[in-house]
Amino acid sequence: MKDKTTARKQGSRRKDRPAARDGYRTIDVAVRNAIAFVTLNRPEVHNAFNETLIAELTHALRALAADGAVRAVVLLGAGASFCAGADLKWMEKMARFSKAQNLADAHALAAMLSTLNELPKPTVARVHGAALGGGVGLVACCDIAIGAPDAAFALSESKLGLIPATISPYVIEAIGARAARRYFLSAERFSAAEAFRLGLLHDLAQIAELDERIDELLGSLLTAGPRAQAECKALIRAVAHRPIGVAMIADTAARIAKVRASSEAKEGVAAFLGKRRAAWVPRGA
Repeated sequence: MKDKTTARKQGSRRKDRPAARDGYRTIDVAVRNAIAFVTLNRPEVHNAFNETLIAELTHALRALAADGAVRAVVLLGAGASFCAGADLKWMEKMARFSKAQNLADAHALAAMLSTLNELPKPTVARVHGAALGGGVGLVACCDIAIGAPDAAFALSESKLGLIPATISPYVIEAIGARAARRYFLSAERFSAAEAFRLGLLHDLAQIAELDERIDELLGSLLTAGPRAQAECKALIRAVAHRPIGVAMIADTAARIAKVRASSEAKEGVAAFLGKRRAAWVPRGA
């Protein structure tokens, strides 16, 4: 993308600011060049989430999913950290909740994670500083994660007598059950290099080069058809970890037959044969 969209600038907000775009108080949402930058904006607590951030992030993600002008979403953190997981004051308050209240609260967190995981547009996590507990879950829910070498990770719930329940499907999908056994049980911290080795991060970039690396990635993402990207995400969910059999073969054949007949596919093939830019590709991408 020739018009750079620097994510780092999102991290300089004042902590006790008035209500932001769409009334959000714990996140910032900015859309530039068809890319939505969603900033977790509680730097005074390392962007730890409480019930307000969970509700606001869920609302923002659903709105961006429905916004045809938005092609991709970058998730990042303001200040020194990406996300330190759950806010301890919120957790202390939850300990006094009734069983029904606790269940409702847990469902809200699970819905936030599911919304991010199933967003029909490419999602990119920009990871720096601490990514702990639920912060690891947010990284795992994103399609692509790029981190700085200073990023530090931990699935620290068991140190508090808790379990990483709602994030577990996404984290185990990202790092595998074997690594989850170690890090769920030990709650030890691990480095960005280890996160890269495990597959939680796709790429590492020095902090000064992190935004440039993400910008390059966004440029590539914008060259693909938006409907094809949504269909790819649905395809991965339908195929992953399932046996190859008659039902799967029939399903994949039906999917490609449907997509081939779409207006986007016809435009893409025509653009390729005509040696021109497809209609969905912005100038400069």
